Amino acid sequence: MARLQVALFLLVSAGLVYVSRAALRRPRSHGFWRFWVWEALAGLVALNAAGWFRDPLAWHQLISWTLLILSVIPLALGLRQLRRARRDEQERPEASLLEFEKTAELVTTGVYRIIRHPMYSSLLLLAWGVFWKAPSWAGAALVTAATGCLLATARAEERENLRFFGPAYAAYMRQTWRFIPFLF
Repeated sequence: MARLQVALFLLVSAGLVYVSRAALRRPRSHGFWRFWVWEALAGLVALNAAGWFRDPLAWHQLISWTLLILSVIPLALGLRQLRRARRDEQERPEASLLEFEKTAELVTTGVYRIIRHPMYSSLLLLAWGVFWKAPSWAGAALVTAATGCLLATARAEERENLRFFGPAYAAYMRQTWRFIPFLF
């Protein structure tokens, strides 16, 4: 089982390197840090795969499933708003951006009215949800790394957005929370 987990982790990592290849050439970009978030998540999944369904009513499993279910909400709402706002004739030219990130219009409606980074919120909930599947010291190190890299990702993206959108983004930052409404 451990060999299969390592093999799957390496396969997922190869895919992540491919998807993130442009961002990995730009260490100050948000995509660079997002790659490390994804790597930490892949490591967490590989580490905790064996305990995914073990003791389904244990307190840590209930916390885990709650966080995993909640992680879908900001992702779905964020992608929906980005899709609505994206216009093909207005696209950001940066090669390191993924397709859904290339909107040239500042999105401040829907979930973006409350939080600036709903998809990173989703990743944060996902990482902690996977951690609670089978809490361990190794898992704690990985989830802490994922959390730190998510913060670095958001900060890098905010610098990029300040350069692209200017004062409008600075005003938007003052009106919204980074990840979690009314908390952070």
